[in-house]
Amino acid sequence: MLKTRVITAVVLLAILLPVIFVGTPAQFALLAAVIVAAAGWEWGRLVGLNGTGAVFYGALALLGVGLTWAGGWTLSSIWLKPAAIFWILAGPYTLARKPATQGAWRGLLLVAGPVLLIAAWQALCLARERGVAFLLSVLVIVWLADTGAYFAGRAFGKRKLAPSISPGKSWEGAIGGWLLVLVIAAAVLASGLQAPTIVSHLASTLGLALGALALTVLVAFSVVGDLFESQLKRQAGVKDSSALLPGHGGVLDRIDALLPVLPLAMLFV
Repeated sequence: MLKTRVITAVVLLAILLPVIFVGTPAQFALLAAVIVAAAGWEWGRLVGLNGTGAVFYGALALLGVGLTWAGGWTLSSIWLKPAAIFWILAGPYTLARKPATQGAWRGLLLVAGPVLLIAAWQALCLARERGVAFLLSVLVIVWLADTGAYFAGRAFGKRKLAPSISPGKSWEGAIGGWLLVLVIAAAVLASGLQAPTIVSHLASTLGLALGALALTVLVAFSVVGDLFESQLKRQAGVKDSSALLPGHGGVLDRIDALLPVLPLAMLFV
């Protein structure tokens, strides 16, 4: 399994890194669109669509990306606001109430899926337009929060964050991830880095206190996104969203925390 994970990671990096660092914004948008299509297929499967239905669902998400791109709305906020509303209202509600993927709730998930995925794509495009450093700074917030949560949880974790959804997550881990993000953000500001990042943008437009609060919101919703997808998988009775990424699960397993963070981050800026 470790060998499989490493091989998959190397292949993914060989594809992603050239596009991120030397590719054009259009090439990056195209790669992100492929990711959206794959994630759409997985979302459809998690909410109970059959094989053909899930493929159509992924194609629908891709069509939404294509229409947004062709209509010149890539750099607008057309999808960001409805996605943000969903995450702010439905995300915490899902974690608190644990609604079954049936009836009206299943219908909402079917409608929301493409909107959330297209919004994530649009946010990625907006971040890439501001530069590679800015794009990476948004992604790193989620990666740091996850890494900090893992190590802090292993060292200090006692109080379970959501035992019925993800027994391995703890409040101590979540706090550790949040603190790591704030520490690295402070280090970035102190370094005088000239490249624009979301940290420098928030600090310059909102001030240090409100900028730190905005980062706190993003870290909190990275946890919401992670738990939300875990909830969907539990209700679907599966361990991974798919086996598209051998050794790593599916695409949604890798981007779940980014889905709420990306639109919220770009609405902040």
